[in-house]
Amino acid sequence: MRAEDRSLPEEPRAALGGPAPADTMPDEGPALPAQPWWRGAPMPAPAPYVRKPPLMAALYILASTVIAQTQGLGLNLVSANLYQIQGPLGATTNETTWLIAAYLAPNVSLTLFLTKMRAQFGLRAFAKAAIVLFVVVAALHLFVDDIQSAVVVRFFAGVAASPMSSLAFLYMLESFPPERKMTMGLSFALTNIAIAPSIARLVSPSLLDIGDWNGLFLLETALAMISFGFINLLPLNSPPKAKVIEPMDLVSYVFIAVGLGSLAVALTLGAFYWWLEVDWLGWMLAVGLASLTVAAAIELNRTNPLIDLRWILSPQILHFAGVLFLFRLLLSEQTSGASGFFQVLGLRNEQMTVLYLVMLGSGLAAGLVCAAVMKPGREPAIHAVALGLLATGSFMDAQATQLTRPEQMYLSQGLISAAGTLFLPPAMSIGFLSAMSRGMNYILSFLIIFLTTQSLGGALGSALFRTFVTIREKFHSSQLAENIVLSDPVVAARITQQGAAYARTLLDPALRQAEGVAQLGAIATRESNVLAYNDAFFVIGCLSVFGLGVLLLHVAWRALRARLAPEPAPAA
Repeated sequence: MRAEDRSLPEEPRAALGGPAPADTMPDEGPALPAQPWWRGAPMPAPAPYVRKPPLMAALYILASTVIAQTQGLGLNLVSANLYQIQGPLGATTNETTWLIAAYLAPNVSLTLFLTKMRAQFGLRAFAKAAIVLFVVVAALHLFVDDIQSAVVVRFFAGVAASPMSSLAFLYMLESFPPERKMTMGLSFALTNIAIAPSIARLVSPSLLDIGDWNGLFLLETALAMISFGFINLLPLNSPPKAKVIEPMDLVSYVFIAVGLGSLAVALTLGAFYWWLEVDWLGWMLAVGLASLTVAAAIELNRTNPLIDLRWILSPQILHFAGVLFLFRLLLSEQTSGASGFFQVLGLRNEQMTVLYLVMLGSGLAAGLVCAAVMKPGREPAIHAVALGLLATGSFMDAQATQLTRPEQMYLSQGLISAAGTLFLPPAMSIGFLSAMSRGMNYILSFLIIFLTTQSLGGALGSALFRTFVTIREKFHSSQLAENIVLSDPVVAARITQQGAAYARTLLDPALRQAEGVAQLGAIATRESNVLAYNDAFFVIGCLSVFGLGVLLLHVAWRALRARLAPEPAPAA
C-alpha cells in the first residue's frame, strides 16, 4: 500500500438508491441539458428499492469480489514480487521500483476526473469502457520481457485500474437495501480490497513458476475477462446523465494530476535512490508542490470548483483526514514491515504461505464482525478496538530475533490484519455521508481527501518505514562493528568457528580466517537489520497507543460537553 489503492464509489446516487425492476429500467438515464443537482441543489430521488432474488444478489456480490480482486492483484503482484522479477526483466532493484511508481503516478488522481466522466457519459457506458480497457492492458503484461516496456505497461495499468475499485463498490452496494449499504455493503466492499495483498502473495509463487513475470499476470488477465462478463450481464442502477465537465475542470485536473503523480513517484523511489543522493527527487517534489499550489489557486477562484478547498480545510474535515492519514501510516507495519523483515532473513513468499493465510482469514473475520456491529455512533468504539489490536501486534513483533520465523508472527500479524479491516469502514461511512449530505459536488472533495490519505499515505508510510529502517540499521551496524575486534578472544573464537566450516575446501588457515570474518560480518549485518525492524515495530506500537489515547480523550471531551450543555427550554 505498497502503496495499497482504495477508492469510494464515485456516484452516491447509484450507490444508495435501489434499482428499479429490470423490465422497466433502461441501462442509462436520460441525458439532461443542465446539472442543478451537481451544483448543490437537491439530487433527484433514487429509484424505489426492489429487493433482488437471493441468487441475483449473490451474483452481484460475486461480481464485486471478482472485480475487487482483479484490481487488487494488478496493484499488488509487482510490489509483492519486487525482487523475484528482477531476473526475468534484467533489471536492478531500483529499476523494478519504477514499476510501482509508474502505476501510482496516474492512479492517485484519475478517479477524481472519472467521477465527472461517469456523470456525463453514463454509468453503463463508463463501466463497459473501463473493463474493456482493463482487459486490454492486463493482456499486454503477457508480452512484456524488458524493464522499459514493463514501465510503460504499468503506467497504463494504473490508468485502467482507476475505475475498477469504484465498480467493485457499486456492485457490492447494489445487493443491499438502502439502510444496509453504508454498514454491511461498505464493510464487505472494503474487506474485499483489504485482503488483496495477502491473496497476491499467496498466489505469486505458483504464478512465477508458470512463467516468471508473464506468469504473474495470467491470473489477472483471466479475472479481467470474467469481470468483463459480469459487467456486461449485470446492469447497475444508473443516475440521470448530465453535462457536468467544464473547460476549467480539465485545467485544474492537469495540475492536480501532475502534482499528485510527482509526489507519488518521489515518495515511492526516495527510499531506494536515497533522498539526498539524486537531484531529480528534489525536483519532482518541487514540481508536485508547485502544481498543487497552482491547482489550489485556480479552484479557490472558481464558482463551481472541481474540489471545494474551503470545505476540505475546515477543522472537522482536517480532523477526519488526519485520522485516515495516521492510520494509513501505521498500517505500513504490515505492508512493508513483516514481509521486509522476513526477506532480510532470507525467506520467500512460498515459505510464508501459512502466515498469509492467517492474515487473510483474520481480515475476512474482522470484515464480518465490522459488518455485524457497525452502526451510527459506534465508530469511536470500533476505532479504539482497531488501534488496540494494532498496538498489541506491533509490540509483539518488536520482540523479533534472527530465529523468528512466520509461525511466531501468526498472532501478531493476524491482529494487525484485523485492525486494518476494522478501521476503514466506519471512517469511510462518516466522511462519505457527511459529504453526500452537502451535495454532489462535495463527493469530489471527499474523493481527493480519500485518495491523498490512502494512496499517497500508503506511499509515504512505506517510504518513512524503509527510511527509518535504513537509518536505524546503519546505527546498529556501527554499534556492532565497534565490538568486532580481532584481539577479543570471544570474537577470535567465533571467527575460527565460522571458518571451520570451510576446512575441507580451504587448506590455507589465512583464507579460512578471511571467510570466518566475512561470515561474522554477514551475521552482524543481519542482526543490525533485525534490530532496526524491531525499532520500527516499536515506534508504530507507540504511535498506535498515542492515537488510542487521543481518541479516548476526544470521546471523553465530547461526552463532557454534552453533559454540561444547557438543556433546551421547554416548548410553550
